[in-house]
Amino acid sequence: MTTVKKRAEVFRYVGLDVDASSLTGHYELDGRRFQETVTFEHLGDLRAPATASLAELWYLLAGLSYYKAGAAHTVDLGATHVGEHSLALLHAALHDGLGEFSFRNQLPLNDVVITGGVAVQQLLPYLDTTKVLIPFGGGIDSVVSVTHVSADLDRELFVVSPASGPFAPLEATAQVTGLPIVRATRHLDPQILKGDPSFFNGHVPVTAMVTMLAVIASVANGRGGVVMSNEHSSSAPNLIWNDQPINHQWSKSEIAEVLLANAVAERIGNEFCVASFLRDRSELWVAQQFAQEDDYLGVFRSCNRAFAQDSTQRAATWCGECDKCLFINLILAPFLSREQLRAIFHCEPLTNPSLAASLEAMVGLGLDHKPFECVGDPDESAVALSYLCAKNEWRDETALVELSAKVSPDRDFDELLQPQGVSRVPAHWLR
Repeated sequence: MTTVKKRAEVFRYVGLDVDASSLTGHYELDGRRFQETVTFEHLGDLRAPATASLAELWYLLAGLSYYKAGAAHTVDLGATHVGEHSLALLHAALHDGLGEFSFRNQLPLNDVVITGGVAVQQLLPYLDTTKVLIPFGGGIDSVVSVTHVSADLDRELFVVSPASGPFAPLEATAQVTGLPIVRATRHLDPQILKGDPSFFNGHVPVTAMVTMLAVIASVANGRGGVVMSNEHSSSAPNLIWNDQPINHQWSKSEIAEVLLANAVAERIGNEFCVASFLRDRSELWVAQQFAQEDDYLGVFRSCNRAFAQDSTQRAATWCGECDKCLFINLILAPFLSREQLRAIFHCEPLTNPSLAASLEAMVGLGLDHKPFECVGDPDESAVALSYLCAKNEWRDETALVELSAKVSPDRDFDELLQPQGVSRVPAHWLR
């Protein structure tokens, strides 16, 4: 029997516990209780006033993982400290960060009312702006940030793991950097992990949540900045639905970066900087830079199946079948030989017939939107395809050559290797 899903009436922020090394958020959805705990290693006391204040921003964002189960009409912030910028961040995270969730469930959230909350007070902790924390996911983006941010900075990595255990390829790639690591472990509520037939399901703005955890860890250790690794194309929506841009990567976008930075400044002042080092760069530029990092080629992995919450379900190698495998194969192909790519992937996603429709969508053909995945915009993918098809070793792949003849990107290869748009990166982060 199919369970009829019904929207909840009220989602409540019940309270936040801040201990020396952990945060626990308590939530309620029409009387049903949820909680999430994050534990940290290698950092100062979270109970310091500025850090505890920042923890409330994480608490607000993390609540969306539980809000989505019922998509309540009313959100009650209770006694949570909020200001103008805190509310702006939460409002955008709920409407735009849950945009893909809304689209997939055909569930507009423009009727949601946010109530409650009390005034926030600004605190000014001591911070050293020459010390930064770099959230590290083990993919080409975070590797390029690590290898290109100024070596004059005091740098540490920030790694987040699920309660089921660390991700092996991420850990292996992090080890190559030689940098010390600050760690956090997320303990999601078991009700969300197990699921429930009455719950709505869908994508949440996880990167925004992880960014806030990095900000908390950075300030707890007196570091004055968080170096994110989100490219220019992460701001591009997948499609427009009900006059709303739907962007799978909303929490990696420039808009989300500015909203989060403003909310942080509202609590601890403007000295702290959270910005994406790659904001003005294309995926193609990142791939070009990464292809020169020989030490990382054999250990990195961006395949989604390597990062399942359930450790027993994690793939031991690149699966070669998901959109992320396909995109990384495509974006690296202009800069690495076909033999090098095969040594990395142990397969060839670009020539896999079962991925032909995905590749068409990726380069802007076929589907009416790019895949709901962390991939570049269609222009970047189309330019990469055209470039690789001009290489001798790919000219015999008829399907790829025929597809490349159909694309008409607005930008060319050389243009995409130049800066794209604006960046909020401070000068002292640059070499």
